[in-house]
Amino acid sequence: MTAATPDDAPAPVAGALVEDSYIVILKDAEVGKAQVRSAASSLVQEYGGEVRHSYTTAVRGFSASMSKTQAERLAEDPSVAYVEQNRVMTATDTQSPVPSWGLDRIDQESLPLDDSYTYGNSGSGVTAYIVDTGILTTHEDFGGRAVSGTDTVDGDDDATDCAGHGTHVAGTVGGSAHGVAKDVSLVGVRVLDCNGSGSYEGVIAGIDWVTADHQAGEPAVANMSLGGGFSQAVNDAVSAAVADGVTFALAAGNDYAADACDGSPGSTPEALTVGATEDDDARAPYSNIGSCVDIFAPGSAITSAWHTGDSATNTISGTSMATPHVAGAAALVLGGNPGATPAEVADTLTGSALEGVVSDPGTGSPNLLLTVSGL
Repeated sequence: MTAATPDDAPAPVAGALVEDSYIVILKDAEVGKAQVRSAASSLVQEYGGEVRHSYTTAVRGFSASMSKTQAERLAEDPSVAYVEQNRVMTATDTQSPVPSWGLDRIDQESLPLDDSYTYGNSGSGVTAYIVDTGILTTHEDFGGRAVSGTDTVDGDDDATDCAGHGTHVAGTVGGSAHGVAKDVSLVGVRVLDCNGSGSYEGVIAGIDWVTADHQAGEPAVANMSLGGGFSQAVNDAVSAAVADGVTFALAAGNDYAADACDGSPGSTPEALTVGATEDDDARAPYSNIGSCVDIFAPGSAITSAWHTGDSATNTISGTSMATPHVAGAAALVLGGNPGATPAEVADTLTGSALEGVVSDPGTGSPNLLLTVSGL
């Protein structure tokens, strides 16, 4: 599943290779953080190519335009840990016209829904990074709590959303009306374009920015409702950001019961990977499954903020919509315990989750459904 694209344009294919584009990860012991850019320049001068992004925090390395032959030669350099080809990464929603119910489900132990959402705190003091298509920061659901962080698509700091996906996700994480954690500070990190498509190099640049922006000891979560084929570089970047203290919620993907371990970033073990359920607690048929899934959350027919106006909403479905419920819940944990580590946040959410209520969670998947009751 991908975000909607114009009728006259083909949808980008998640995981498709980007021709003559490579991601280079350096050996940390071989180059200092401050020397990454000069090392990148020296390497492309020696082996050929052109540097596009430099990564100095989550991982140390760079992306470059170069031929396959140049990349193969570069990979043999003793200062290089590994080289992988750049790929396409996409958002993961599907359209649905029916009303939302997700907030209603996550605060109660069993069905039927009671048309209310009760929460112990609002996530005040927690920063939520939305690594996506950006955010319409002026939307009334955000109440002035949303700002632009960076835009790796256009190479500037204006993360205004032109697709809707990121605004929708942000609304579920922290919207005043639609959000799980209604007082978080939202930061847009735009890594996907107006069609909901981006590249691994841009996604890594976004994660690198998050890691650099995050202040040591400050409570923070990040939501990545996107995915593509497996990438060690993407996973390594997420792992480093988690080690820096940011709790990540990742979409399991919408490949109809495919193994979430086959994709990135959802296969990152240190993060929370989220599958989707429907309003009867059944696993959504599109949701990926397997041992890399950590928890399920409502994902079908979720209503949230939209990018077309400051009061606009839309109702869409996918593991993209399930994931921000978990990111918001993580913010609630941190709101009550700002010093909790990402591992402690994950343990709290999986440890308090409802057991055995998801119908057909899929082979290898945990039968755990998100709840915020008691957080």
